[in-house]
Amino acid sequence: MTLFGDPTYWLPVAFAALMGVSILIYVVLDGFDLGVGILFPFSNPEQKDRMIASIGPFWDANETWLVLAIGLLLVAFPAAHGAILTALYLPVAIMLIGLILRGVAFEFRAKAPPAHKPYWDRAFFAGSLMTGLSQGFMLGLYIMGLEWTVATVGFSMLTALCLTAAYGFIGACWLMIKTEGALQGKAAGWARKGLWGVVGGLLAVSLASPLVSPRIFEKWFALPEIFFLAPLPIFSALLLGVLHLSLKNLPDAADRWTWIPFAATTALFGLAFAGLAYSFYPYVVPEKLTIYEAASAPESLFIILVGALFVLPVIAAYSVLAYTVFRGKATELRYE
Repeated sequence: MTLFGDPTYWLPVAFAALMGVSILIYVVLDGFDLGVGILFPFSNPEQKDRMIASIGPFWDANETWLVLAIGLLLVAFPAAHGAILTALYLPVAIMLIGLILRGVAFEFRAKAPPAHKPYWDRAFFAGSLMTGLSQGFMLGLYIMGLEWTVATVGFSMLTALCLTAAYGFIGACWLMIKTEGALQGKAAGWARKGLWGVVGGLLAVSLASPLVSPRIFEKWFALPEIFFLAPLPIFSALLLGVLHLSLKNLPDAADRWTWIPFAATTALFGLAFAGLAYSFYPYVVPEKLTIYEAASAPESLFIILVGALFVLPVIAAYSVLAYTVFRGKATELRYE
């Protein structure tokens, strides 16, 4: 025993929490800029420029959280890192291709001749779509226990579509905050349609998780656990109600409440993530490997934790600074 208790217990929990928070922040932040790319085909050239301007100062910083989450998985849970990436090799490869294509298109569309710009716009959309679909597929396969069967692949394809729709939805909510005029109104329309994808994804994951694992079924429906879990679906339903009602009346003339859908969606993603964390704990590889079994030696984890406590505030401070400096409406896109 140490001053902080048993390090073989609290260090894996601390790193699992850090990794989980990093993934959640990534899903919210990079989710909206992936969503903006997914919405590209539904806008005209002038609107595309304004959409790019709305995410330009943030998108590369948003992806830092994904790098952090994967890095924490590698150094803190190397056995789980190997098992998960081995099972998800194909969708991870597609995601990386999508991220590369997206980043190249983002930069090249600014320098391309006008005749070539539509090609880079399509590449930006394709990269965003590939990334969203692959991440949704990975989520579904993870819930299914990382097993490749006809049924699990079918479910993973469903979650791929639902997560992509959710990214498009939060992207539309972001555009409601950062734009005005016709584009803001169009973004509200996109959000109203995309809400159904969010609902479908939540229902699919909620129905599948307890059916896949008797252990999760027991954690959800046994007494008194069911009472501890009950606030999550109740608050989720309330947030969906808030989203439905707010989107019916937005954008408002004074443009004061357009932040509500984005804030409510962020809270909804947080509740969904909390539900997944509660369901799968203590497993990092579903039903196969716990965080305690997969963790590195306590001595290694402690040294890594010291480094993480320096790196995390720097990443967070940089993100906060970027969102503070570039707050307000997106202005006309210029490259001079």
